[in-house]
Amino acid sequence: MITIKIGGSVVENLHPSTILDIKKVSESEGVILVHGGGKEVTRTCELLGKEPKFVVSPGGIKSRYTDKETAEIFTMVMSGKINKAIVQMLQKHGINAIGLSGIDGQIFLAERKEKLVIVNEKGRKQIIDGGYTGKVTKVNSDLLKLLLEKGYTPVISPIAVSKEFDMLNIDGDRAAANVAGAIQSDKILFITNVDGLLMNEKLVENLTNAEAKEIRPKVGFGMEKKILAATEALDMGVKEALIGNGQRENPISSAIAHTKCTVITK
Repeated sequence: MITIKIGGSVVENLHPSTILDIKKVSESEGVILVHGGGKEVTRTCELLGKEPKFVVSPGGIKSRYTDKETAEIFTMVMSGKINKAIVQMLQKHGINAIGLSGIDGQIFLAERKEKLVIVNEKGRKQIIDGGYTGKVTKVNSDLLKLLLEKGYTPVISPIAVSKEFDMLNIDGDRAAANVAGAIQSDKILFITNVDGLLMNEKLVENLTNAEAKEIRPKVGFGMEKKILAATEALDMGVKEALIGNGQRENPISSAIAHTKCTVITK
């Protein structure tokens, strides 16, 4: 079984072979897709006159600040436009995909962050209201396993529900890690727009979980989250985490074969 996270910036520029590659892989093992779409959310916010806001944690993690209005736009774009576009592509090529958000069936139950500690423009720590951002506390693995058993390919948008039934923005990479851990995927694959982790312009082909944790603070914003999510998945029992390029031919099977990608193992 494999959990695949497709980055939002990659969805628009996937290699033409990707969908058929997913179909090929799904014929031999269960596949769950979790997608992003941050750039499309940002575009829609700007079109609607809502200025996007991003914050940086003391650990260097950059994320979208989500107030109530942004949460509504985030849900609309992620669960509507992007999710259904992916499902349409998969269905068109004979993959029985089903589009879901983390709210449906409480696939993602999350704890709302009451306060956020950020680093402000002056480089100082600052505490702000947590907005509508959450951290996953539980995954409805029974529902996902049932869908897989019935031959469906779940496509999940990274929106969670809180115990108070608020809709929460959650990080897509870490959401995928939680899915992989909950259903005990053999592998998790992060599809991005580069071959994997690059250090000094060279591809890092292999890392242990411990090495990945050690190197993470030295990695740039986007890749840093993927390394974090990869290590979290491995800590939850996933055997292998892969980071590969969605613009390469047959990106899924290539990564599974450890061709031009980063492989992180225990």
